[in-house]
Formats: sequence, C-alpha cells, structure tokens
Amino acid sequence: MPALLIIAIIVGLVLLFSGIFVAALKFLLFIGVALILLAIIGWLLRSIRGRA
Repeated sequence: MPALLIIAIIVGLVLLFSGIFVAALKFLLFIGVALILLAIIGWLLRSIRGRA
C-alpha cells in the first residue's frame, strides 16, 4: 500500500508541474504572438511613413 501511495504522489507531482509548464508556455506563446503583431505594425507604419 505505501508503494501505491508513493506512485500516486509522484504522478500527482508530475501532473502538477506539467500543468504549470504548459500554462507558462501558453503565456509565452501569447506574448510571442503579441510581439510579432507589434513588429508587423511597426514595420508597416515605417514603410507607409517612408513613402509619404
């Protein structure tokens, strides 16, 4: 019975840490997309102002 409890604790910790890392990766992915959009907008504004 204690071996089963230890396995359950290990599985729970793995799932907890994987959930934290997945949430962090989703947050970083959102920030990356936002930075790409800001870079595209800045590039468009620079190219439009350069031609005007």
